[in-house]
Amino acid sequence: MLNQLQLLPGAIAEILASVAETGQLTVLDRYGLMAATLDESVTEEEHRMITRLLRSVKRGRVQIAA
Repeated sequence: MLNQLQLLPGAIAEILASVAETGQLTVLDRYGLMAATLDESVTEEEHRMITRLLRSVKRGRVQIAA
């Protein structure tokens, strides 16, 4: 039986705010993003936010915290 992952409302925006403040993507942030990718109710705007964040990681603007 599969467990249902469900994001808290505003979770993606909260992750983005945290990353903008610290410049780092934490382990908890990464789990939140993983849950978001599996959540079918994520809006198109939230998908765009995730894409922008991942692009920032790829370009080195955001560091991955251990």
